[in-house]
Amino acid sequence: MRYANPSPAVAALVLDEEGRLLLGRRAFEPDIGMWDTIGGFLEEDEDALAALHREVFEETGLAVSVGGFIGAFSDRYGRGDDAPVVLNLVFEARTVGGEPQPADDVTELAWFPRDDLPAEDELAFNWIAPVLRRWAGAADGQ
Repeated sequence: MRYANPSPAVAALVLDEEGRLLLGRRAFEPDIGMWDTIGGFLEEDEDALAALHREVFEETGLAVSVGGFIGAFSDRYGRGDDAPVVLNLVFEARTVGGEPQPADDVTELAWFPRDDLPAEDELAFNWIAPVLRRWAGAADGQ
């Protein structure tokens, strides 16, 4: 018998004091050059919140305070039926220290107001656009 075992990952919707969302431009495939949330894969036996703090710091140099849990979203890590499935655990987070600098697997960082997010065809992975639409709409009471 074969069990489907998605790889766990964390993603942060990192917000600044103005409520703008931080996204990073991917340095590697899949979806090289596209805007992505800040985050990555959990290491073996790593706590999800510890992974979130580690990934945010590795990719941005920022320290964050983790807020609410947005949800869990499955997607493929790449194109095609043979691409591995990832379970993305998404949290809202607020900056509490550091200066944003792209690092690790990010080539660029940019802050986006809720009402001026990148177009869907500029976003990495299939799960990100619907999550960002829902997140942005929640602020408007939608």
